[in-house]
Amino acid sequence: MDMLFKIADAAAHGILYFMGFASILSVSIMFERYFSLKKVGDQSKELAKDFRRVLEDQDLSEIEALSKKTSSLEGRALGYGLNHVKKNGTEGLDEIFNSFKTIERPVLEKNLTVLGTIASNAPYVGLLGTVMGIMKAFNDLANAPGQGNEVVMAGIGHALVSTAIGLAVAIPAVMAFNFFQKKVGMVLNNIDAARDLCLAYTKTRRA
Repeated sequence: MDMLFKIADAAAHGILYFMGFASILSVSIMFERYFSLKKVGDQSKELAKDFRRVLEDQDLSEIEALSKKTSSLEGRALGYGLNHVKKNGTEGLDEIFNSFKTIERPVLEKNLTVLGTIASNAPYVGLLGTVMGIMKAFNDLANAPGQGNEVVMAGIGHALVSTAIGLAVAIPAVMAFNFFQKKVGMVLNNIDAARDLCLAYTKTRRA
């Protein structure tokens, strides 16, 4: 039994070190994704404005000019779509855009799975550390009955640090994960808009 409590004590300390590592990893991913998606997001916003202008002016002749903006994902997707239409017609156009999204999605969502895993599991890992610490606190009380509540309170206080750290790691990770997912969703929605404009442009030219 004593061995079990020793393992619990070691695990409680190990979990704190693990949570420190998870915190560093989480922050690193946040910075990397922020700067990577910021550039993509800024380009996407510009293309969205151009798409809106095309819709408002009903001037589909600008579509070819937008397809030449290959620095943006939407521009490249539009270019691939127009090239496909010129060679093969509208048959298979949806598949071209869906394939483009499938290829680009992992790049946009790079490391977001890790961030989401940290966000969802950090509180539970912290809670596990707290349970281990409380076990150690009650074992200390059993071995030193004359110490009274001071031993238990001190042990529980240390144990609750794990839960606090788990929440401190999880809350920013959840917020960042949702923010980045929204950014990725905006880009993918703009690619869908590019597909629809490509189809509209093709039908107009055919008419």
